[in-house]
Amino acid sequence: MRKITLLVLLILNSSLIAQTIEENNINRIIVKFKSNVKYETPGNENFFNHKELDQINEENGIEYIIPSGDRKKGDTYLLIFDSRKDINHIINQYKSINLFEYVEEDFIGTGGGKKATIQATVPNDTHFSRQYGLYNDGTFSLTSATNDADIDMELGWDIETGNQSIIVAVLDAGIKLDHPEFSGRLWVNSNETLNGIDDDNNGYIDDINGWDFANNDKSPADDHGHGTNVTGIIGANSNNNLGYSGVDWNCKLMIAKILDQNNSGYYSWWTDAIYYAVDNGAKIINMSVGGSSSSFTMKAAIDYAYNSGVTVVACMMNENNSTTYYPAGYQNTIAVGSTDPNDERSSPFSWSATSGSNYGSHIDVVAPGSYTYGLDYQSNTNYNVYWGGTSQATPLVAGLSSLLLSQDSSRTPSDIRTIIRNTAEDQVGNSSEDVTGFDNYYGYGRINAYQALLASGIGLEHNSLKSLILSPNPNTGYFSITVDQQQVGSVYRIIDNLGRLIDKGIITEQNQAFDLSDKPKGIYRIQVSNENMVKTLSVVIQ
Repeated sequence: MRKITLLVLLILNSSLIAQTIEENNINRIIVKFKSNVKYETPGNENFFNHKELDQINEENGIEYIIPSGDRKKGDTYLLIFDSRKDINHIINQYKSINLFEYVEEDFIGTGGGKKATIQATVPNDTHFSRQYGLYNDGTFSLTSATNDADIDMELGWDIETGNQSIIVAVLDAGIKLDHPEFSGRLWVNSNETLNGIDDDNNGYIDDINGWDFANNDKSPADDHGHGTNVTGIIGANSNNNLGYSGVDWNCKLMIAKILDQNNSGYYSWWTDAIYYAVDNGAKIINMSVGGSSSSFTMKAAIDYAYNSGVTVVACMMNENNSTTYYPAGYQNTIAVGSTDPNDERSSPFSWSATSGSNYGSHIDVVAPGSYTYGLDYQSNTNYNVYWGGTSQATPLVAGLSSLLLSQDSSRTPSDIRTIIRNTAEDQVGNSSEDVTGFDNYYGYGRINAYQALLASGIGLEHNSLKSLILSPNPNTGYFSITVDQQQVGSVYRIIDNLGRLIDKGIITEQNQAFDLSDKPKGIYRIQVSNENMVKTLSVVIQ
């Protein structure tokens, strides 16, 4: 039996694992041992000391054995072979020896956003004015826009701007590490020293600001651009007379590079990065990535994060269909779709006529994701780059999640998801898709940061106002709100598009009529609350 090389990640040479990802790759599988199976963790001899398994590894030309998944348990391994294999044959072969809880391909996924070509004439005034997703006054330059088709971030900042004790992990293509918009914001591993030694014994040498899982080194630098844009949406330095504003002004950013220069990545990279983020103190994880294959390994990592009190936010992807992508398809994530500057579901994005925000029963909410200006991975002074995709919507939700945690650090992932769902604005988009209550296109609605942060004292049960119906909409100022009998007695507030309270009162009957015919035409928000929760609807007066 020939000797093989075990690559433990803490000593792994990046040149051995960094590979160009090709379609239909079949030289990598992941295995998880059953709890009752006896084997030895590969050491210098690099064998499991299990005769049947070692023989199959030898026959298939095993090249590398790499610990994967939850390394504290030590029961999951990535097997890399020296040549391509028939994936069905090799998976069935490893399953047949009855040693493993599961055997699966190391699937490939991609980032959920694409860079668009900048137009000849671009705004040269305050860059914040380009961020329609945060504040939309209806004058966006790249396309038509609707006033207030945004997340009311400027009102939300009156309540909360973030806390540097909150760590947000961005699992993406890395970032431009020296960009001034990230100055002072990068998470620093205080237990590690730049000395070529794994000081904190976490399996990663000199991981001062995170880790590059794609190339297996200490520098998570962006070589594609996707990660720099996404990270800036969450946490670019704000109120500093430079560039753009991140949603959270103070959080620390932990960078885990899980996409290569082609915007693709193996699930094993993604999974290892999830465990890394959780074990190193992240409380929010942004994953603007997706793959169409479900994975036992990745689901276990997502569940590990959720059960550890870490909120994972993931994108729906951009194929304009109902295909489920992962990790957004897992129950313990917040799945995010995208809207455009008119509050319509993004379809298409600017980079492809056939693109569009994916939809399905697993979607939670939507957020603005088209025409998203942001930071450039190749320049510290170029602010004329914009991207589009559910990748760009997702960090808005991750940033809001971070603000909610800053507001109350005791909140669980379930609490955060419930608040974001319950305070989302319903019926803001195309009436054929954005119907009353939950739908497969907008989920519970387009997020509203102001309402979410305002709802800090509201309970978290959603069903109490689930059947709230406003009709007709649009209207000329005359409309009604229909509620169930148990919802009579709820408080209503009517707010204009400048955030001003123009009326408030009590819902006294199941079908309560309203008259706003004396008000200016425009979009108004109706906030209905009771002892359990708050729900916000938008009404258009024409």
